[in-house]
Amino acid sequence: MKDLELKLLLVILLFGFYSFCFGQPSATWNKLDGLLGEWVGEGAGLPGQGNGSFTFKYDLDKKILVRKSHTEFPKTENKAAIIHDDLTVIYPDYSGNPSKAIYFDNEGHTINYTVLCSEDTITFTSNKIPNVPVFRLTYTLLDNETMKTKFEMSQDGDKFSTYL
Repeated sequence: MKDLELKLLLVILLFGFYSFCFGQPSATWNKLDGLLGEWVGEGAGLPGQGNGSFTFKYDLDKKILVRKSHTEFPKTENKAAIIHDDLTVIYPDYSGNPSKAIYFDNEGHTINYTVLCSEDTITFTSNKIPNVPVFRLTYTLLDNETMKTKFEMSQDGDKFSTYL
């Protein structure tokens, strides 16, 4: 019986050591706390005037940050009404900093982003892929209740034009 207890203790210690040494560090999310909550937006851009809302919420014990968005563009003379829903998951890199994101929408798009955070701004820039535009989405906190959102596109990844 002693051999079994010793082997069990050894397995538990090895597993604990492995988890401690090779586990991913905890993410540092404090730069993104200002984004948390429910936001309502209005705006104009190439698709037209729209109304929408989005949320930023932590999930998985604060291991990821999830952004969900819903926007409605009303029917016009030339276009049917458009409903746009999307989901973005922001996650940490190997160092524990939230620097990556993946985006999905109801139009079938999937975009991988690099995330840059500063005191009041978070910027998502898509990876450069040949023959695919580069996208940049920027959120700037103006105060506790107001945020500026800008969505841009670029063909070369250097010169961006505002889309929304």
